[in-house]
Amino acid sequence: MSTKTWIIFGVICVALLGGLIAVSRSQKPSVDTSGVDANSVVAASVNNGEIADHVQGSSTSPVRLIEYGDFQCPSCGGAHPGIKKISEDYGDKIGFVFRNFPLTSIHPNALAAATAVEAAGLQGKYWEMHNLLFESQDAWSSLSADQRTSKFVDYAAQVGVANRDKYSSDLSSENITKKITFDQKLGKDLGVSGTPTFFLNGEKISNEISGKIVQGDAQPLRDLINTKLKEKGIEVPATN
Repeated sequence: MSTKTWIIFGVICVALLGGLIAVSRSQKPSVDTSGVDANSVVAASVNNGEIADHVQGSSTSPVRLIEYGDFQCPSCGGAHPGIKKISEDYGDKIGFVFRNFPLTSIHPNALAAATAVEAAGLQGKYWEMHNLLFESQDAWSSLSADQRTSKFVDYAAQVGVANRDKYSSDLSSENITKKITFDQKLGKDLGVSGTPTFFLNGEKISNEISGKIVQGDAQPLRDLINTKLKEKGIEVPATN
């Protein structure tokens, strides 16, 4: 896609995404999380907008790490390199799930960012967009609505989102709004109030260990994962 085409597309998206945020803030969709096991990989359903959990690694692994995160949250940005490296090193031995928990009262661009990532996910580029937004957090966090949308549109092109019409439409998708609301509800059901919050096989990771991840020390979390792997009879990767 040419630069000029993406610029035109960005102008269109500004209005669409701005409208989405205004509507979502005033009227969140009703979602039902009753009977949902928040510690499992949640399949697509009407309640989550037909968008399943996003999983890196194996969706069937008996060792599962779940993060409730906010793309604009500096602490989530700090934790990202360590979590990404864990996903790379452990591969299919574990499953890593990221769920949206935008703290809109303090992070005005968080909801737009979650929407942009989910829209990319509908074209098979979820993790590419997820990683890019965390790794370029400083470049977009303080932007105005118009500026951030243009930036997200540029990022979508960069990660290989091909169908601009579909992407444009998906930015105002009720299904994406439902997915984000559903993720938040699952987190609130578990008592999540801040980000990042991690769960390993249904057990909340302590604030002390989470704090170490944010500061760049993921070894305590790796030690916990290794213990869970051994309990399940799974060999720990040589890098750990």
